[in-house]
Formats: sequence, C-alpha cells, structure tokens
Amino acid sequence: MTGGYGVLGASLASGLADAGARIAILGRRRDAAEAKAEALRALGVEAMALVADVLHEADVRDARDELLRAWGRVDIMVNAAGGNVARARNDNRSIFDVPLDAFDEVLRLNLHGTVIPTLAFAEAMAAQRSGCIVNISSMAATRVLSGVMGYSVAKTGIESFTRWMAVEMARKYGDGLRVNAIMPGFFVTPQNQTVLLNEDGSLTDRSRGIIAQTPMGRFGRPEELIGVVRWLCGDGASFVTGAVIPVDGGYGLYGGI
Repeated sequence: MTGGYGVLGASLASGLADAGARIAILGRRRDAAEAKAEALRALGVEAMALVADVLHEADVRDARDELLRAWGRVDIMVNAAGGNVARARNDNRSIFDVPLDAFDEVLRLNLHGTVIPTLAFAEAMAAQRSGCIVNISSMAATRVLSGVMGYSVAKTGIESFTRWMAVEMARKYGDGLRVNAIMPGFFVTPQNQTVLLNEDGSLTDRSRGIIAQTPMGRFGRPEELIGVVRWLCGDGASFVTGAVIPVDGGYGLYGGI
C-alpha cells in the first residue's frame, strides 16, 4: 500500500489487516513507514515497510522485488499516496497566477504517483494471473471544486487510468485481475485541515458549503472507507472491475435544492 501512513491510507491498512491481509507499507519516509508497520506487528499482523518514492520508477520496482523475495506474491495493491499542493491552489488569486510547475507537481504527485506503482505491482500480478488494485479518486474528478484545478485534472486522470487498466488486465491476463477505484467525499486530514477548519475547530466558509451540499450533513470518517475497499478486494466483487465507487455521504448526488 502506498501512502499507508497517511490518515486515510493508515486506516485502510488497518482495515485490510483486520481482514487477515499481510501489509506492506510503501513510502519515501522510512521512519513513518516503519512506525506503521511496527504498530501492525504489535497487533499480531505480518507487516513490513518498503522505502520508495512513488515517483521514482526504479525505486518502486526495487521495493516490489523486495516484497516478492519476502512473500512470494502480491495480491492487493492500494494506491493511497497523493494530495494537493498548496502552490497549485487558486482560492485567493487568479488561475492565471498559478505557476505551471505547481500544476505539474500536483499532477505528478497524484496521477504519476498512481500510475508508476500500479504498473510495477500489476506486472507481478499479471505473472501470477491474479490480483486486485484499488486507486483513490476524488469528488474533484467529477465536480468542479473551486481552487483545485490541478488536483481535479489528476484525479480525473486516475479514473481514466483505472478503467483503462481494468480492461487491459482482464483481456490480456484473465478475469483474476481487477482494477477499481473509490471516490471519497470530504474527510478532514492534516493536508486539508486548515482549509476545512478554523483554528478553534469551527467550520470554515468552505466547509459550511460542503456540509450544506452533503445530504448526510457531515464529513466522512477514515474508517468509513474500509468496507468498500475490503469488498473490492474480496471474492464478493469478483465480477467488478473498472468501477469507481463514491463514498461521499451523498455529496455527488445532491443539487443543493
């Protein structure tokens, strides 16, 4: 799992571990990856830390090979690495003032940061003719959310890549390989906390707009992503591939009236 020591990724790692999976936490920060792996091991879970930057193909492939030497196969790949880049936002400035290199940075972090590890680990899955990949999209892929053009473009690309890889894997390597995505709504994380919450913990104007647009009337909790990911990775979803499943409290459905 990439991004397995972030708020959402760590919750998904724990959820899959509770279902009996061995967990490999892949990230560029050795201390954070090892800390999450150690926390899982303390609970009796077989876990390891893999150190690699998801944007460095050679490092990711080395990490994959390390996992295969230790465990012999890879059955599940969850791409939870990503996030927005502050320099790429245009909340309080013109879109024309956003530096193109900031746009490139957020695009690479999210889209390339999903494509590179997917291709590396899917190659191992193709050799064993089975495996399940879950990518992370966003409401920003299908709804225009102000201030986050680069992030929106990247997440839209992830959805297209998910569908493309689903067809490619099934047609060429069999029905044992599936590629899907989840589309989270709004969850408070360290990356977006200053955008969604004031210093006193109250909602910002942006948050109030989000809650008003969410029929369930609240933000999501990280553990509420676990069930759909377990389902996508299990036998109950054996005929599901290329799907993008919203987990958003109804945000994507509601027209505001």
